[in-house]
Amino acid sequence: MPNAATESKITAKQLPPPNSDFYHYADTLNGDERAILQRVRTFMESKVAPIINKYWVEDAFPFELLPAVKELNLGGLGIQGYGCAGGSQLLVGLIGIEMARVDASIATFFGVHNFLSMGSIALAGSEEQKQKWLPPMARMEKIGCFGLTEPLVGSGAGGGLTTTAKREGDTWVLNGQKRWIGNAPFCDISIIWARDVDDNQVKGFIVENKTTPGFSVEKMENKIALKVVQNGQITMKDCRVPEANRLASGAQSFRDTARVLRGTRYYVGWESTGCAMGAYEHALKYAQERLQFGKPIGSFQLIQDLLAKMLGNITACQGMVVRTAQLADEGKLTDQQAALSKAFTTSKARETVSWARELLGGNGILADYNVARFFADAEALYSYEGTYQMQNLIVGKAITGFSAFI
Repeated sequence: MPNAATESKITAKQLPPPNSDFYHYADTLNGDERAILQRVRTFMESKVAPIINKYWVEDAFPFELLPAVKELNLGGLGIQGYGCAGGSQLLVGLIGIEMARVDASIATFFGVHNFLSMGSIALAGSEEQKQKWLPPMARMEKIGCFGLTEPLVGSGAGGGLTTTAKREGDTWVLNGQKRWIGNAPFCDISIIWARDVDDNQVKGFIVENKTTPGFSVEKMENKIALKVVQNGQITMKDCRVPEANRLASGAQSFRDTARVLRGTRYYVGWESTGCAMGAYEHALKYAQERLQFGKPIGSFQLIQDLLAKMLGNITACQGMVVRTAQLADEGKLTDQQAALSKAFTTSKARETVSWARELLGGNGILADYNVARFFADAEALYSYEGTYQMQNLIVGKAITGFSAFI
């Protein structure tokens, strides 16, 4: 008679592989876009997955992967022209899922560069600025970051920025600090949002990190989430930025900043969904292989109940983010729709990864089994790009007609 381990090996050959795209959303892409998505999946699974736990534990970024990232030709994804990759918003989102399904930090690195930094220039920059900056950023010869959050200003950025900008002739003088800025410790270009002391309006500036006197960055240490992302605290002391580097076309108030955040906010919905998918797939594989009482734990009712609830959360989130992509492609996506997507998906991701950690028992807190990384990273996704509560207040204002903001 074969023993339990032998029976498990025989059974494993017939088991379905973990698949978190239960309703086949990726199949709705056209052939060319499916090929791009497959290229990203191959890269993430073959290059990132084998090494990412090591970098996550060490709070380090895998810079050696950047040449291969460049070869994916994804710079400027979702942006048309200027040497950018273009593509539909559905492709943008599904690539975000593929990245986050393996590692949310890599998805965040890409999102900050592509959507926050490049997106600011694409949405609010002049034609000259687009021609100058977008092509090298699309080739990822120049990496960008996005400086909005401050040490004392998070959710109140709309009316309380303390970073100031003062015009002196053809130059702007920036003073202040920015905090939690992804990519800041190593990037080339920072999009800095500051309050004009003369008209009290928020304006955007392209700051060249490595050649601007008075601009310094300190890497933030001891994070417990998105540890591969290199976050920095930026300090600006009389930084002089030419008028040519002010985002003059569409950055005259915080309303213009919010236009950038609308797109990136719903991108976090895709990231969160991918994070949940990654945790689910690792938990499912573990359940298929882990033996207790002579059986794979995946054959137990309580484990199957957990897995089905996880997949239900994921599928609900996929449906929501796919619809937001359709609305974005049609030019109909509103701030409140993006806000609801961000709030719902991050909340469900948080719940899903906690069930995955529960399923693994003690092994769920070891980075070696991957789920702990998704479990921790979901906490950052839940908070950044606007907290859960702030998103709900945006939705609440839209559906009631009353503003509950202070």
